[in-house]
Amino acid sequence: MARISTMACMLALAVSLAGCGEDYPDRDTNTRFVALHARVRHLDPAIVNDTTSASVAGNIFDRLYQYKYLVRPAELQPGIAAAMPEVSDDGLVYTIRLREDVFFHDDACFPDGKGRQVVAQDFVYSWKRIADVTNASPNYSFIEGRIKGFDEFRKYTHERSDAGEPIDYATPVAGLEALDDHTLQITLTAPWPSILYAIEHLPFTPMPREAVEHYGKRIINVAVGTGPYKLERWDQGSRIVLVRNENYRHDPYPSEGEPGDKEKGLLADAGKPMPFIDRVEFEIIEEDQPYWLTFDKGLIDSAGIPKDTFSNVVGAGQKLKPKWAKRGIELIIYDYPATEWLAFNMKDPVVGKNLALRQAISLAIDREDFIELFRNGRGTPAVGPTHPMISGGNDYLHSPYHRYDVEAAKAKLKEAEAFHGGPLPELAFTMGGTDTSARQYAEWVERSVEKIGLDVKIDLMDWPTQQEQVDNAALQFWRYGWHADYADPENYMFLYYSPNHAPGPNSTNYANPEFDKLFERFVTTPHGPQRTALHHQMEQLVVDDMPAVFTMYSIAYVLRHPWLENYKPHPIMWGTLKYQKVNVAKRWEMLTGKTLEE
Repeated sequence: MARISTMACMLALAVSLAGCGEDYPDRDTNTRFVALHARVRHLDPAIVNDTTSASVAGNIFDRLYQYKYLVRPAELQPGIAAAMPEVSDDGLVYTIRLREDVFFHDDACFPDGKGRQVVAQDFVYSWKRIADVTNASPNYSFIEGRIKGFDEFRKYTHERSDAGEPIDYATPVAGLEALDDHTLQITLTAPWPSILYAIEHLPFTPMPREAVEHYGKRIINVAVGTGPYKLERWDQGSRIVLVRNENYRHDPYPSEGEPGDKEKGLLADAGKPMPFIDRVEFEIIEEDQPYWLTFDKGLIDSAGIPKDTFSNVVGAGQKLKPKWAKRGIELIIYDYPATEWLAFNMKDPVVGKNLALRQAISLAIDREDFIELFRNGRGTPAVGPTHPMISGGNDYLHSPYHRYDVEAAKAKLKEAEAFHGGPLPELAFTMGGTDTSARQYAEWVERSVEKIGLDVKIDLMDWPTQQEQVDNAALQFWRYGWHADYADPENYMFLYYSPNHAPGPNSTNYANPEFDKLFERFVTTPHGPQRTALHHQMEQLVVDDMPAVFTMYSIAYVLRHPWLENYKPHPIMWGTLKYQKVNVAKRWEMLTGKTLEE
């Protein structure tokens, strides 16, 4: 999303943080404008596995639990659930009571077009959709082996599919039961300390069976959720429009925050019903220059800062330069739990079998130069996959190959050639993007490895196409990364668990039996020193085996126009638009110099 999955996802910080619009709307329009730097692939939660899609779908669909909007570090609270779960003494049975005021959006799939009440059976049905092999959900790995009877249900769907028979969703799953309309019970195969974080993830939202059956294969482009916004329009590849859900339940703006939130006005609307914004328009702007110009014209409510613009905006001490500060624009800097890397396909006969080659490439990558050149210093060099915000630091990791050393890289390359049995072939490096920045990035990687004697062929493709290629294990060497779906190291470590290989989240197809054994112990171990030690051991194995060259841990820099209120970017949570507010009168006056009455 990460989740979604996150789930395997591209890093594009501004995806959920920016806005745009080609023309300013009518002066009294309560509209929020958002820019996406890649096309939305799907809106069906069962198969959403990238941040771009999640940034839209997260505002349409609710989950059992949600993060507190203003509280840091990330902390869960009930969403559709009426309260936190009742947990059995052995940690295996979770009983969850549901709110009775949650309804699906009005839609043609329902009798008379009226959305019905959400019941516990909707969760049973929706989670079965994730397990159903015919849906090709990349998110099954989140629950594989975790819930009693779920693997058996997946096997059943496989057998029925192979036989050309329909899947009967009445087939029971022992560990997932609707005890009554408003009580869901989950029985685990073993303790799972991170279960609540996992089911907060977007794929575990309730979907109405009526919608799936009514729309059939079109369900991937249709969104019938329970959230504060409804899908009004989707022009594939260019524009998505959401409108306020007029039947949204009473959901009050939070009254709890961090020190300083009150002084910033972030608690002024405490207790008031959400959402505040009537309409949200997402448009795709892949190129940095038009994206930035829209913000400069005041047609963007908030924005990330393109790399070529950064030095004109941010000055000494990481402060906003006077030109922008005088306009009331605010610079927000915060930890963003995203890690970037250059991924290797471990099934590839060239890069996957040759550790010395991967080590040589790692030594050829100047992480400091990369961060300065492409992120204007907005990050720190990475050693392993887990972002320090989630792990509490990364001093436990050690590697002689996560440094920049051209001579050492050349020496390693000779080892790689000896292992290969002769000169290495040209490598194929793939970028999920076709804009100027993507090309510059790819050319930088090309130059970096050519310095040590490797030839590279660049292949630029749009993000959805690259995702498909990754899912098919068809790439050799590519740029990738991960944004945390939930606030636990498990969400990074499951990227290297071998049963999760592509099209699952293990996009590098890494396999190490020792890692797998540690991971299986880790996921059932309660939070504490023992679990932390297991995490450190696993991550060190990944660093040593190097299925990826880890380049950067992200830090986000975001700009906000003064008319966008209640704006506090959350590092993990999708679906924050309901908290935000547009001061329409202030926006009109600042853009035109006139009041709404004039």
